Amino acid sequence: MKIKLLCIAGLLLLPLAASAQTAEEIVKKALDARGGVEKIRAVQSERVSGQVSFSRGMAGTFVVELKRPLKMHTEIIVEGQKIIRVYDGKSSGWMINPFLEKKEVQPLSSEDLKSISDESDFDGPLVDYQAKGNQIELAGKEKLDDKPVYRLKLTNKNGDVRFYFFDSASFLLLKWEGIRKNGEEDLPWESFFSDFRDVQGLKYPFRIDQGSPGTEFKQTLTAEKIEINPPIDDSRFVKPVAESTPPAPPSFPAPASPPRSN
Repeated sequence: MKIKLLCIAGLLLLPLAASAQTAEEIVKKALDARGGVEKIRAVQSERVSGQVSFSRGMAGTFVVELKRPLKMHTEIIVEGQKIIRVYDGKSSGWMINPFLEKKEVQPLSSEDLKSISDESDFDGPLVDYQAKGNQIELAGKEKLDDKPVYRLKLTNKNGDVRFYFFDSASFLLLKWEGIRKNGEEDLPWESFFSDFRDVQGLKYPFRIDQGSPGTEFKQTLTAEKIEINPPIDDSRFVKPVAESTPPAPPSFPAPASPPRSN
């Protein structure tokens, strides 16, 4: 009788063992859910444009241009003021922010340069993650807004830790959380991804709600158009020229560039 009970117990455990996922399997399924590694690697440039809104009732437009390898040009216009952030894909980056005291072109800080290659990598941190020096662990399975999700822990080559939450059914990325630098301050930061749409065989979130929990740092980015492989001249990724602008209104938290989904 005891042997039969043990056999039955073993059979009951089989579905649990079969459904277990490893971090590597989740990474593969997440990349397949986006459209597959081959299609992701085939993208040579991207342009994302849309609307951005902030917690203080301010709103504007944004355009992000990306080009291999790791080049990025971001423009955000709020109340007639244009914020520009550029990275040349190698070692130099610049910013123009009329909402700050210094309105001329400023070099990106060492902290910005430390993380900007992640922002400008439109493959996302999962593609070739080992070659990029990223370590990935499965941190568990939980619920996010009543949806079962897999939680992956990613440690990048700089030692920064982030968590990615993937829908256990669709394997699309629903949330990202980590730390964002705001001047000398480290802020907890989270981004929620929704409204996924197909663009030339690849899935993109057309809405990103992000901010620092418990603070006024909140913003929503709503993409209106995502272009795959648009022609973008390399001159877009060199040091920008400051435009002559009227006096800026009172300062507000500078918006972050839209994060990559995965």
